[in-house]
Amino acid sequence: MKSVILVIFVLLLQSMNTNAQTPAELASIWDKEHVSNMQPSNVRHKDLQKYLNHLKASGINIVEVGRSNANREIYQMEFGSGPLKVFLWSQMHGDEPTATSALIDIFEVFQKDRGKDWVKRIASTMTIRAVPMLNPDGAEAYVRRNLQGIDINRDAVDLKTPEARLLKRLRDEWSPDIGFNLHNQNSLTTVGDTAKQAGISFLVVYGDAAKTPSSGHERNRRLVSGMNDAIATYMPGHIGRYDDEFSPTAFGDNFSAWGTPAILIETGTINGKDEMFFVKMNFIAIVTALRSLADGSEKTFIATNYDRIPENSSGRLYNFVFRNATVAAAEPAGSTAVVDIGVNIERRRAELVSPVTVRKIGDLSGGVGLNEYDASGFMITSRDRSLKPGSTSELFFFRISRKVDLNAADPKELPQPDAVFADGKWIKGAGTVPAK
Repeated sequence: MKSVILVIFVLLLQSMNTNAQTPAELASIWDKEHVSNMQPSNVRHKDLQKYLNHLKASGINIVEVGRSNANREIYQMEFGSGPLKVFLWSQMHGDEPTATSALIDIFEVFQKDRGKDWVKRIASTMTIRAVPMLNPDGAEAYVRRNLQGIDINRDAVDLKTPEARLLKRLRDEWSPDIGFNLHNQNSLTTVGDTAKQAGISFLVVYGDAAKTPSSGHERNRRLVSGMNDAIATYMPGHIGRYDDEFSPTAFGDNFSAWGTPAILIETGTINGKDEMFFVKMNFIAIVTALRSLADGSEKTFIATNYDRIPENSSGRLYNFVFRNATVAAAEPAGSTAVVDIGVNIERRRAELVSPVTVRKIGDLSGGVGLNEYDASGFMITSRDRSLKPGSTSELFFFRISRKVDLNAADPKELPQPDAVFADGKWIKGAGTVPAK
């Protein structure tokens, strides 16, 4: 009996060693083995170097492949020795950091688990190269563009930036079979016409305006279908698809035109989920794609399922909406108006306070707030009395029954407000204005 149990146990271990590939198993692997230990938005160039030094010490092949405009090192990681060439690059926009941490974790897991059959299959089937943080100058300042003020992702043709020239050279010298272009999208991007944030969005990129099909493009449609299925359980209804309009100066489109069919992955936000959740989602999605290429299961994915992913939309969603508030009207003098107020949070590093500004004032019946409040019983003004789109959202709330003169010439004449909303939170009177 003991021998039978032992045989079963050995077979179970062998099965786990070979098939540790399901999304749930990949999620568990990430939980146990990831080395990214900072919120991605807080990772600077020196932090990336620490990650890379750890990987290099474990045996990952890491080389400096170029320098940024400010002479910061740009690195490339490599794993595997198989014939299929896979190329990934992240953070060509400095304030789009999530996938950089995901790439670190992917290479950590591959190296740590290189003795497992599923990783061996990946290593023998493909060679994977990745450039994390293509735009280290932008990452240092946490801005989109490089130090020249140029959007690297729109420099694929003119090649005015050293970062763009490097990316083009790496592609041309190696001619990869597939490319993964890794970005972050606006946190208020929505899935279709819903009010659900697009936590991750995909695009299978054509190589021309005519949208000429190819075997590589069709393979990528299958891959995205598989990636979508892998993470859908963790973020149901929060996966979108970008429109496939050709962008003649963008790198993803030109990679496809140059013979490397590309997949765009844009990481967004879901209210209540932190940045590390999306590192994990990128890990699951990308590793799913790689292992399916290695074991051939990508051929079983249904390409048309890609077309069923809802297209993204924007402009409807706000971080906060205050409904039916009474505000001072511009005219006639001394009058008031009943409006909705939409307030948004700007992207910043996790360690910093993000600016919160008034986005729109008026009829927001076509918009939705991630957080909505019924302000029908309140008059609202701002501390500096300049309540308008673009102003900071330090909002003062007064009960209508108090009959406060919002048009008083001197702000000091205002009494103490019943509630104050600033920096995206209630700093006075929490719960006074009812949430919807």
